Amino acid sequence: MLYKIDEVAKECNLTKRSIRYYEEIGLIPPPERSEGGFRLYSDEHIERLKKIMNVRDVLGFSLQEVQEYMAISEAFEEFRLQYRENKEKMNEDERKQKLLGAEEILSQQLNMIDEKLKKMNDIRSEMNEMYQRVRSALE
Repeated sequence: MLYKIDEVAKECNLTKRSIRYYEEIGLIPPPERSEGGFRLYSDEHIERLKKIMNVRDVLGFSLQEVQEYMAISEAFEEFRLQYRENKEKMNEDERKQKLLGAEEILSQQLNMIDEKLKKMNDIRSEMNEMYQRVRSALE
């Protein structure tokens, strides 16, 4: 099914401008166009936009970090598809080498998340220290 930008914006809780910008910077692939030149988005576009929003909002990633995270995700997805297609053709050593590549890709994503969590925990610790000072002053 194909959707107009208004429908996608509503479904993903984004502005039309943001969607067009994400397309411009390569976060989402260009959609099909109607005969009148209107953008027509697929379910895959919506799914990808929702993933982008989760990475941005839940993990607190900047757009640059989102781009990096999504590139790593795409690399892993490409690996996964190739691995499945060729699994039976590979010997055990080849499979192990491929899996080591996947481990590296996933490690990059986990490191990005760990960095963000560390920063969040640092901020929380600082805030908690201030909170405890106020509580002590109130007592």
